Amino acid sequence: MPVNIEKFTEIRESLGKAVKLVVVSKLRTAEEIKVLYDLGQRDFAENYVQELLAKQLELPKDIRWHFIGHLQSNKAKYIAPFIHSIQGVDSFNLLEEIDRQAAKNDRIVNCFLQIHIAREDTKFGLDAIELKELVAALPKYKLVNKLNNVKICGLMGMASFSDDSELVKNEFRYLKCLFDDTRSDVDLPSFKQLSMGMSNDYKLAVDEGSTMVRIGSLIFGKRPDR
Repeated sequence: MPVNIEKFTEIRESLGKAVKLVVVSKLRTAEEIKVLYDLGQRDFAENYVQELLAKQLELPKDIRWHFIGHLQSNKAKYIAPFIHSIQGVDSFNLLEEIDRQAAKNDRIVNCFLQIHIAREDTKFGLDAIELKELVAALPKYKLVNKLNNVKICGLMGMASFSDDSELVKNEFRYLKCLFDDTRSDVDLPSFKQLSMGMSNDYKLAVDEGSTMVRIGSLIFGKRPDR
C-alpha cells in the first residue's frame, strides 16, 4: 500500500509547531520511510531492535530514531551508538543500563519514563508510586556521578485501545496530571515532553496536553504481518 502523503500532510499541518509528529515505521520498508523523509520528516519510531539496526544502516544518518518498544536491558548496547530517544523506560535498571551504554559511546540518550495508564495488562510501564520513587532517586545518583549520560525528557504512555472516548480521555488526563506533578516536584530542566497519542486517539491526546504523538497506520495504512 502506498504512503498516504495527503494524510501525512494533513496531520503535520494540524499539529503545527506545538506538537511533534513521530512517524511509527515498524514493519515498513526503507523505501516507504524515504518517501516521508524526502517530505521533511525526520522523526521515526521503531519497536524491534533488529529491524531498527537494519534501517539505520540503510537510511540517511540525520534521521532521529525513537525506540518505542519494550527494550530488554541486554539490547540497549546495540542502539546506544545512534538512538535519539528511548521512550519505553519502565525500570531503574533499564535506565542505568542505557546510561552505561551511552557513556561507552560518549553520548547522551534522551529517555522517556513509560507510565502504565491503560486497562490492558499487556502494556508495560511504571505506576504512580514507582514513578515517584524513581524520580526521587535521581539526585542521589547525580551526586555520585551516575546517570550523566541519560536525559529524562518526560513521560510516555499508551491509553486503552477502546472506542470509549471518555475512558481514553480520562487516561490521558491522568498522565498529564502525573507529568505536571513530576515537573513541579523535581529539578529537571529537560523534563518538557509528554508523548501520548497514536493513530486511533491522537486528537484526544492533543486536547489533553500531549506534546508528541506517535502515528503509523493513519499514514502507512494497515500494518503488514510480521
